[in-house]
Order: sequence, then structure tokens, then C-alpha cells
Amino acid sequence: MLDERAKLLLKALIERYIADGQPVGSRTLSRASGLELSPATIRNVMADLEDLGLIISPHTSAGRIPTARGYRLFVDTMLTVDRADIVTPELAPEQPQKVIANAANLLSSLSQFVGVVLVPRRTSVFRHIEFVRLSERRFLVIIVSPDGDVQNRVIFTDVDYSASQLVEAANFLNSHYAGLAMEDVRERLKGEVELLRGEVAALMQAAVNVGTEAMSSAQEDVVISGERNLLSVSDFSSDMGNLRRAFDLFEQKTQILRLLDFSSQAEGVRIYIGGESQVVPFEELSVVSAPYELDGKVVGTLGVIGPTRMHYDRMIQIVDITSKLVSNALSHKR
Repeated sequence: MLDERAKLLLKALIERYIADGQPVGSRTLSRASGLELSPATIRNVMADLEDLGLIISPHTSAGRIPTARGYRLFVDTMLTVDRADIVTPELAPEQPQKVIANAANLLSSLSQFVGVVLVPRRTSVFRHIEFVRLSERRFLVIIVSPDGDVQNRVIFTDVDYSASQLVEAANFLNSHYAGLAMEDVRERLKGEVELLRGEVAALMQAAVNVGTEAMSSAQEDVVISGERNLLSVSDFSSDMGNLRRAFDLFEQKTQILRLLDFSSQAEGVRIYIGGESQVVPFEELSVVSAPYELDGKVVGTLGVIGPTRMHYDRMIQIVDITSKLVSNALSHKR
């Protein structure tokens, strides 16, 4: 446990380091904290903070910088957020894909870091299906989703089908199964196959199988905007190794997906500080995230990825407001 003096000095040190990016010495800390303490007293407190793993002293400087553990204590117990000074444009209630892309761009432009949005899991519900004959035993399946998105897939069959058979198969699927998920249609077709002519049933099964894959893979799992912003962050531009690892993270996306999926289970804004867990594997990166909703139900997560040395209070405001804008835009679209 830290006494009030140690907390004040740690808070002043972290705020000064976030603002300047330079190790903070005892003389600077004395002025920043506003405490009437001797340099010797401040050095003793800093030594105690260092023993606790909250700050470290870089080899090239007599000053100290915060560790991930120090940032975590700062964020959890010392951070105050004024939610009144962020001006954001409204997100228009457009197609969901457009809302998601606009949100990633908004997060990036407001934060000047990287904006990420985990895309809502797409259901494989279809509104309409058609078949077009391309050549012998080769057909195009056209699938229209409830929100108007169109997916096309080519299927190859063991037998050829006439135009009337294609119409028959499409009419049956549209009249009996429109509005259902492809997975449900597949199960129902298995049970009803005896009621259908064998050849047409096989065509419908093939269409449903390819339709499930088409609609589930129709979009990216995560949208990322503003990776190049990290080029202007001194914490990365001075160390190409750090920058390369960060870009590898965005290229692979799997770790980001895991992180956002994990944070969607929590309410409100969450902060993940680099190096403190396997969720954020890089010491130099922090993530501020929040879930967003569709008609009151959490369907995805969005956030800002930037250097550990970031203005957390401002990032909290940006992420919190953007999550509300996305929720409103998606819900009004319905």
C-alpha cells in the first residue's frame, strides 16, 4: 500500500512522463507535484516506488519512467476523466459495414493512434436465393441477406439441371426457408429430403452448404484504421524493432481479435496495458476498448491501440463516446 505522498508523487511522475516522454528527475518531480519536499525525501520515495516495480530508471538517465504496473495503478486509482471536452461527429445510420468502417476511422482521427473495431458476427440468414446456369453442371448461386448484401458462389454438381429445376429449387427455398439461417435450413433439408425429388434436393443441399460459407466469410472480422499514425509516435519511431512488432500485430490480426473478443465480455471501457498479461503481448502497446450494442445487445467491441505512454483520460472519452455513437447508428438502422 502506498501512502498519500507516494501516490501524489507517482501520479505527478506519470502525468509528466505522458506529457513530455522524458524520464522524470527528482527536481522536476518536486515542481510538478507541488509538494514541499526535499530532494532527498523525493529520491527516497522514488526508490521505494522502484522497489515496488512501479517505476524504473533507464540506464541512460537519472530520471524514472513508469512501468506497466505503475500505469495500471495510475489508471485504476488516480485517473479522473472529464467527459465534456471531446467533440465528435454523428455516425449516420448507414449499412452496418459502413458504420463499422466510419467508426474505425473516427477512433483513429480523434486519437491519432490506431482505431480497431471487431465486426459483429454475421448470421447466415438469407432473404432470397437464385440459381443461374453457367455451363453444364456449373451454376451460380446468388444469395441476398436481409440487409441487402449480395453474395455469389459457383457450385459444381454431379448432374446437370434444367431451367425449370433451377426455378423449382429456388422457389422452394425462398417460400419455405427465407428468413432462416443457412445452418437451420441445412438441418431441415436433411429431414425433408424424402419429400423432395432427389436431384433437386441435392442441388438445394449444395447451395445451402456453399451459402453458409459465403455469408460467414463475407467480411473482415476486424477493421483497422490508422496504422501509419504510429510512425509519428516517438516511442516507436525511435525503435524500429518496436514498430515492426506493432505492424506484425496488425498484419496478423489474430491477437487483436482475441483481445477484442475477450474485452466484449466486460461492461464499459476497459484498459489493457502492454506487458501486464498475455492479452497485450507487447510492453510498448496499450489498448482502450469498449463494447457496442445493437438494440441493447452487445454485438462487438471497438477501441484504440497506441503507445503505453498515452493520455488515458482522453482515450477513455474517445472510446466511450464512439461506442455509443456506433450503438445508436446500428440500432437506428434496424
